[in-house]
Amino acid sequence: MITHVFFDVGGVLGSSGWGSQARSRAVERFGLDGPDFDRRHREVVGAWEEGRLTLDEYLDCTVFDVPRGFARDEFAAFMRAQSRPKPETIAVARALAATGRYRLMTLNNESAELNAHRVREFGLAPTFTAFFSSCWLGVAKPARRIYELALAMSQAEPAQTVFIDDRAQNLPPARRLGMHTIRFTTADDLRRDLAALGVAP
Repeated sequence: MITHVFFDVGGVLGSSGWGSQARSRAVERFGLDGPDFDRRHREVVGAWEEGRLTLDEYLDCTVFDVPRGFARDEFAAFMRAQSRPKPETIAVARALAATGRYRLMTLNNESAELNAHRVREFGLAPTFTAFFSSCWLGVAKPARRIYELALAMSQAEPAQTVFIDDRAQNLPPARRLGMHTIRFTTADDLRRDLAALGVAP
C-alpha cells in the first residue's frame, strides 16, 4: 500500500523555474553575454540551490559583477515570472490529497527564493504536507542523501512511497533505496502510472 507520494516541482508541477530556456530569454531580454553568463551560472548554481548562496549573492556572481543598465529588482522579477504552473498535474496532486489516503510532499532542487515563490504562486501549501527542497536540506538530487533525508523526515517506508520526476537521472537513487519511481511526461500518463501502483483518487 502506497502511503507517501513525492513530487518534483520544476518540470512536473510547473515549468523549470530558472532552466536553460529561461536563462536564454534573460540573455535576449537584458542583452547579456550568453556564454559568459552561462559559465558564471554553472559555477555557482549548485551552491545557490543548496542554500549556500542567497539570490543577491547569485546575482552578484552572474549578472551584477559589472554596472548594468537595468535594476536588480527588475532582473529578479523577470526570474520569478519564468515560473508557470502545470494545472493538470497540480489537479492530480490535489485529487490524491483529497482522498486522505496519501501524504504528499515535494522533493526538488531549487533556490530558496524561487522555491518559496513557486510554492506560493502555484498554491501548493494546502496540498503538500512538507517541502523537501535542496535549498533547505543542503543537498541536491541526484545525491543519495536527499532521498534518505526525505524518507527519514517523513517517516516513510521506501516500499510504500512513490517518487515522481521528469529527469531520468534523478530516479535511480530513489529506486536503490526501495522507492517506487515514475518518470513524468504528461498528467494523463501520470494518472495511469499511479493507478498501476494502486494510487488513485
